[in-house]
Amino acid sequence: MSPPAVQRITVLGSTGSIGKSTLDVIAQYPDRYSVYALTAHTSKEALLAQCRVHRPVVAVLDDPEDAAWLQQAILTSGLTTNVLSGAMALCQVARDRQVDTVMAAIVGAAGLLPALAAAESGKRVLLANKEALVMSGALFMDAVARSGATLLPIDSEHNAIYQCLPTEHRGGLRQHGVRQLLLTASGGPFRGWQAEDIANVTPEQACHHPNWSMGRKISVDSATLMNKGLELIEACWLFDATPDQIQVVVHPQSVIHSMVAYDDGSVIAQLGNPDMRTPIAYGLAWPERIDAGVETLDLFQVARLDFEAPDEALFPCLSLARDAMHKGGAAPAILNAANEVAVEAFLEGQLGFSAIADVVAKVMALPFEGRADTLDQILSADQWAREQAALIVC
Repeated sequence: MSPPAVQRITVLGSTGSIGKSTLDVIAQYPDRYSVYALTAHTSKEALLAQCRVHRPVVAVLDDPEDAAWLQQAILTSGLTTNVLSGAMALCQVARDRQVDTVMAAIVGAAGLLPALAAAESGKRVLLANKEALVMSGALFMDAVARSGATLLPIDSEHNAIYQCLPTEHRGGLRQHGVRQLLLTASGGPFRGWQAEDIANVTPEQACHHPNWSMGRKISVDSATLMNKGLELIEACWLFDATPDQIQVVVHPQSVIHSMVAYDDGSVIAQLGNPDMRTPIAYGLAWPERIDAGVETLDLFQVARLDFEAPDEALFPCLSLARDAMHKGGAAPAILNAANEVAVEAFLEGQLGFSAIADVVAKVMALPFEGRADTLDQILSADQWAREQAALIVC
């Protein structure tokens, strides 16, 4: 789908870190991009501030009372933005005929339905919500193929792999001379720690990422390496790969965002400063390139690039995710749901850091008889896993 002269963009999750970075890039190019819709979960004041600057046609909040507050504040400000509420409204602004591009940046399972709606509607989908593919990989990729949507990964690692692969890489990586995908990881804030020290870490420590500015949930996932596990699953679907074709490489500088190894011995890497505006600008302008407002990487300042294997004994979430992808079916959705419950409990002080992986492993070990062939079945598996995880946490 060729983008029009001015792309009309819906930003799902506009008040989060990815959403803010997206709006920063958009604001630099008023002749190329216009904001159609902005959405947030509960951050009504932040969404109001964004509406005043970007003047979207539609804004969406989860709660009807919050939406009513925002609508009144918008009217008072002399704006014409129409405010909607609820999950169906998210899907509406993702599939609206006036929209060309959807930035899918809602964190967690809540982002699945609107991202899928955008894919089914043939949009240019800038996918920053990895859970959409973790939960419904086959359904999502089928929707992209049927509708003719353009799917561009925005996670820095997947965006890097996308840039390093041949233009056409579907049909299996080996068909295109690709031996392996090398998915880099910073290692998180606890790289090199001992098990007894990790057991007592606080949410504040887990949310302090050494290189990236991210939301609390994603920061915790990065600290447990579950984020890298979810990215491994996502990469399998994006690039038609098996888990065995993906190697996670800890690279603490976060300068090389990922690599692709070829049969002839070549390894192609994508480098850049750790700033999400780079992959966002790549997705917005693709196949062109535009200035993202990010400084060019200074290799003399970086000076060195280090690599090491992940410690999967200390951080078992990565192994759990790989096992879930091998198992297939509803297993990845169950993994994701159990992790979301466990991370929330940790952030609320109800669960220790090391117990996050324990909760996920226990739910994964429970027998689940359901299938994952339809969206309803996937959502049923998600709900079942949340209930089981909540029982374990309690």
